[in-house]
Amino acid sequence: MHPFKDHPFKVLDDEKMMETVESVQQYGVLVPIIARPSPEGGYEIVSGHRRHRACELAGKETIPAIVRDLDDDEAVLLMVDSNLQRETILPSERAFALKMKLNAMKRKSGRPNKENVSQVGTQKRSDQLLAEQMGESRNQIQRYIRLTELIPPLLNMVDEKKIAFNPAYELSFLKPEEQEMLIETMDYEQATPSLSQAQRLKQFSQEGRLTEDSMLAIMSEGKKPIQDRVMFTSDVLRKYFPKDYTPRKMEETIIKLLEQWKQRRLQQQDQQRRHNSR
Repeated sequence: MHPFKDHPFKVLDDEKMMETVESVQQYGVLVPIIARPSPEGGYEIVSGHRRHRACELAGKETIPAIVRDLDDDEAVLLMVDSNLQRETILPSERAFALKMKLNAMKRKSGRPNKENVSQVGTQKRSDQLLAEQMGESRNQIQRYIRLTELIPPLLNMVDEKKIAFNPAYELSFLKPEEQEMLIETMDYEQATPSLSQAQRLKQFSQEGRLTEDSMLAIMSEGKKPIQDRVMFTSDVLRKYFPKDYTPRKMEETIIKLLEQWKQRRLQQQDQQRRHNSR
């Protein structure tokens, strides 16, 4: 047996998994998993990845399963629906699951042909149907799906609640290379963007004005007044450091060199005082 292709839900060996393992050892698997025959041989798990993993950890060689002949879209719909019922779902899991389900619904609905063109006005959009099934607005569904445009490090920060949902949605409009640059800037500033900062980053990106310096200026808003800070642009500092140095590494190196300079200056002042006292 092998997992579903591009399965969006994480199967972790965490405390909840250990509880499931104990239950499997004591009572077995009470609800069979659902699988489908795989063209490459064996079976593809459609629903029950956590139960399957629990059986592996419990040392079980078999697992009760219901085998169904499902096409790809039917399998996606069943896989997503069975997992969205869980109590705790990470934003990244929900985002990719909704995207997979919406794409499957669109493929299944197809395009109206000449014979039923008169019914087009009565047909609901796939995203509207999905929104009704989920009990959410169509806009909210699209906002969740938009999170799939985030690069993995940023999406992980959303899962870890280091970046809130609304700022994350705005950041998803940044180009991948701009998101990479944001990771370095956040590390340098030791801060994540607020909603207003994320919106300004998005605006600058869409206007083609988002550079390292403009990003740093936006991310440093709301901190100490500019006259109380000494700032260097990346262009000034880069020529003194190896290419693989992050802003954080450059800052640490600068502080270390300044400490050495301070110690030498104090030694020189001490020597001057001794000389004057003679």
